[in-house]
Amino acid sequence: MTVAVDLIQALKRILRAQSLTYRDLAERLHLSEAAVKRMFSLRAMSLQRLEQVCDVLDVGLAELSAEAARGRPALASLSQAQERALVDDPQLLLAMFLTLNRWRQEDVQAHFTFTTPQWTALLVRLDRLGIIELMPGNRGRPLTTRNFRWLPDGPMERYFRHHLLGDFFADPFDGEQDALFLLSGSLSGAGIRHLRQRLGELAKEFDSLLARDATLPAQERMGVSLVLAQKPWLLQLFHPYRRSQG
Repeated sequence: MTVAVDLIQALKRILRAQSLTYRDLAERLHLSEAAVKRMFSLRAMSLQRLEQVCDVLDVGLAELSAEAARGRPALASLSQAQERALVDDPQLLLAMFLTLNRWRQEDVQAHFTFTTPQWTALLVRLDRLGIIELMPGNRGRPLTTRNFRWLPDGPMERYFRHHLLGDFFADPFDGEQDALFLLSGSLSGAGIRHLRQRLGELAKEFDSLLARDATLPAQERMGVSLVLAQKPWLLQLFHPYRRSQG
C-alpha cells in the first residue's frame, strides 16, 4: 500500500472519529461534496489541500503520519483500569477532558493553575494509559473517539451516580444555556424502543457538534454536559401505595 493510500485511509478514520461527514468537510473547505468525495475516492490530494484538511481536523502532518502508520481505529470505550485511573485522580480526569476537546497548553494555563511541569506530567500519564499519544510541543493526540462511551456500570458511571449526580442537579436549570425536562408516562415496548433510538440519535448529534466546534478558540467554547436516560421506573415514594403483583 502506498504512502498516499495510507494517509487517505488515516484521514477517513479521523473523520469518523470526529463524527464528520464528507459534506461537513466540504463546507469547511468551501468545496462541493462531490469534489471531496472524488478527492478521497481517487486518492488525489495536493500537499496544500492535505494541509487544509489537517487544519479542519486540527491534526498536524506528524500526527496524521503516525495515525497512518498505526492504522488502528479510535477507542470507542475505555478499559476498567483506564476508567479507574481517571476516577482516582480528578486532575487526570480534567486533563483528559481538556485534551479530548483540543485545548492547547497555553489555553489550559490561561484558565487553570497547572504549571508546565504539572501539565506535562498529566499528559505523560494519559499517554502511558493509552488514552492519548503525547506529541511534540505538549500536544495530546486522542486515541479515543471524540465522545466515547463510558462502560455500563463501570468505575466512571458508578462514580457519577454516587458523587457527581447531586452536583449536576444541585443548582436550578434556569440559565440561558440550561434545559431540564422531567417527563413520565406509560409506553408500549415499541414506543420505548423508538424513544431509545431517538436518544441515541441525539447523542450522535452531540458528538457531531463537538467535532464541529473543536477548532474554535478555547475562549469561544464552554463545557456542556448532557445526561440522556430512560428506564422503567416508579418513584420510591409511590411504592407504599402499589398493590402487590405476586
